Amino acid sequence: MNQPRILVVDDEPQIQRFLKPSLMAAGYEVVEAGTGAEALKAVATQAPDLVILDLGLPDMDGKEVIASLRGWSDIPIVILSARDRESEKIAALDFGADDYVEKPFGIGELTARIRSALRHRGCRDAIPRVTEIDGLTIDPIKRLVSRGGFTVHLTPKEYDLLLLLARHAGRVVTHRTLLTSVWGPAHGDDLHYLRVFIGQLRQKIERDPTQPSIVRTEPGVGYRMAEQE
Repeated sequence: MNQPRILVVDDEPQIQRFLKPSLMAAGYEVVEAGTGAEALKAVATQAPDLVILDLGLPDMDGKEVIASLRGWSDIPIVILSARDRESEKIAALDFGADDYVEKPFGIGELTARIRSALRHRGCRDAIPRVTEIDGLTIDPIKRLVSRGGFTVHLTPKEYDLLLLLARHAGRVVTHRTLLTSVWGPAHGDDLHYLRVFIGQLRQKIERDPTQPSIVRTEPGVGYRMAEQE
């Protein structure tokens, strides 16, 4: 089996020196780029399976790289950046990144995020016929949600919200994406509205709504559904 190829885009030599052997030891082939222009060229010519992208590049902002790639590629993108402001995380995810890891970071967390992003390659906006997460079953064909053989009764908006999170299980979905996708562009900033619906949804689907295990909060950014068992 061919090793998955990862493009590491970072202009810090020490990051490259650390990441390359660590990722190779984890079973990945590594391609390197130090600028946004090099990254775009490498994606086109080296055909990597995933991009690890720093936002602070010398020739362009990393978000510009994301926007350029999303114009013609659905390659998974994991941000690895020292920018820890919520606004930066939200912007990167809204531009089309799949996940966000802050520097300093642990290689174990990074490789877990890589595995998760690679699992979703080729199935964006798709969901298995039946999804099971922590005892909850979601059947989009029958439009049925159940736990322990009993139907979980959801409103249409609660169901749409749950299904959108399930389609992106394991990945962060930003507040704005959830609001505009479920309620429309006019509701893109209605965070209180979203929190109320997430609270209602958790009351119906979680074993313990006070300690949710299915729909997890990414503070200031959005929500992430646990992956299928």
